[in-house]
Amino acid sequence: MLKTLLYILICIPIFSFSQNNLLEEINTDSIGNQDISAVFKGIKIVNFESTKLISKGEFIFMVSHRFGSIENGFDSFFGLDNAVTRLNFVFGLSDAININASRSSFQKTYEASVKIRFISQQENGFPFTLVSYNTILCNTALSSSNLPKLEFQHRLGYMSQLLVSRKLNSGLSLELAPTFFHDNYVAIDDQDNSQFALGLGGRYKLGKRWSLNVDYGWHLNRAADSPYKNPLSIGVDIETGGHVFQLLFTNAQAMNTNGFLGQATGDWGQGDIYFGFNLTRIFN
Repeated sequence: MLKTLLYILICIPIFSFSQNNLLEEINTDSIGNQDISAVFKGIKIVNFESTKLISKGEFIFMVSHRFGSIENGFDSFFGLDNAVTRLNFVFGLSDAININASRSSFQKTYEASVKIRFISQQENGFPFTLVSYNTILCNTALSSSNLPKLEFQHRLGYMSQLLVSRKLNSGLSLELAPTFFHDNYVAIDDQDNSQFALGLGGRYKLGKRWSLNVDYGWHLNRAADSPYKNPLSIGVDIETGGHVFQLLFTNAQAMNTNGFLGQATGDWGQGDIYFGFNLTRIFN
């Protein structure tokens, strides 16, 4: 029953919303003048997407880096010897629609996505910002030498989220992210290909140009014998002109949603965590 409810929630932005009506509503002057601004300053909370979109015609280049686990200390120079990188490009087709393309060295993953805002939180109106985020990815690291029956379709994965945020006051914003993701290939026999999670995140403003950000993914149907953990990430956002720079710690080295929700290997209790950063450059 829980799976069914989550699936319905996630599919609402894709199949049930009247997108044209909502997007037209967003573009009206009466609604636009009441929109709450700066719910989140970056397009990411830490690992999870935030409900922020860039404006029409804007372009973002984001470099994300996750070093190896700091657990081994100087043996791996606190993880610097085992780093992974993700390059992400975001373009604003309109104020309410962004498209993304990225490549990550984690499993040599290519990803394309679309992010759509249905409605924004308003001062004297709707109390939440609603955004859908949907991706398709390709894991090019899978090898036919290890998987003789490998076909191209096994490399593919999909993800759909409904992002619901609210700015509670000038300092605190929170987000809820019910998530459905599917990998055509999973390494664990008892793990369902279709998986469900609930993301929780928030931002607390510490100063004019910096904030503390936290997000957590609660996996809802992980296999009993799975070695993977729920991802917990903590970061500090620093705004510097056209850049947003985030320093972070996380127990998930993967940076695409299927990866950090389904394959987080670190354990905060054991000090098995990864240091990293997200660096965003905005071009107008």
